[in-house]
Amino acid sequence: MGQKQGAYMRYLILALFLVVSLQAKKQTIVFAGGCFWGVEKHFEKIKGVTDAQSGYAGGNYPNPTYHKVLSYRYDTPKGVKNYTESVKVVYDDSVVSSAELIKSFWEMHDPTQKNRQGNDRGNNYRSAIFYTTSGQKADALKTKAEYQKLLSKAGYGKIVTQIEPLDKFYPAEQYHQDYLKKNPKGYCPNHATGVKFSADAAKAITPLGGKEIVVVDAADCPFCEKLKKDVLSSYKGAVPLRTARANTLKGFKIKTKLDATPIILFIQDGKELFAIRGYVPPKTFYKALGYFKL
Repeated sequence: MGQKQGAYMRYLILALFLVVSLQAKKQTIVFAGGCFWGVEKHFEKIKGVTDAQSGYAGGNYPNPTYHKVLSYRYDTPKGVKNYTESVKVVYDDSVVSSAELIKSFWEMHDPTQKNRQGNDRGNNYRSAIFYTTSGQKADALKTKAEYQKLLSKAGYGKIVTQIEPLDKFYPAEQYHQDYLKKNPKGYCPNHATGVKFSADAAKAITPLGGKEIVVVDAADCPFCEKLKKDVLSSYKGAVPLRTARANTLKGFKIKTKLDATPIILFIQDGKELFAIRGYVPPKTFYKALGYFKL
């Protein structure tokens, strides 16, 4: 073998090694936690996730479509198992582990709600983990047991999440992909229980008395960050303003459903007078503040 041929063979072997190494690091898992728009948005922000795709999993009929799955959500024909809105997550396990992703999944929705998440109801919104490796299965079962203890302590019921091997994943229609990016509503859906694996749980906040503003936010919420940057960071008003997670509010009388973020609560003596749901520019915020101060 000549010098050039030898160098070429070494190059091919190295290239093959790199391809195999990259493939070994790339893993796939599928999560279902309500409407796939929010689930997709949640996972694509996690470092180490290389792709998040909305679709359908867990059913037994061919070629599901959004409207077909929706039509079976309450009344499924005999012998037919409906699909659930799901998100296929592809990740580099040298950057983020399956256990970390699964813990994030438990925390980002309410796994004790059967066939629903918030106002989205039906078997197509059921909670599920579809694993592709034995390691993912072990992590799912282990973290489920851990999270159940935390949920029970917080007063929640039993986890109803299905944990089963992935049979087939069908990508959803193109208009569903990156839906919340393409159709921003100014707020992020929030169905989380607020129960965290971390021992550093957020401290409860109670009413200050008199007038105050409480902004309900959440981690990984771009509209919360925008509100903070455009409005909250420069706020110097006389009315006290605090930010908090929904599950940390104690002793308040809140009438607005805290199922999205951000939500700006205008409160007097612990009772909500009115609220603004979603991001607002400074002009709108200060107009509301002026009304609140009257």
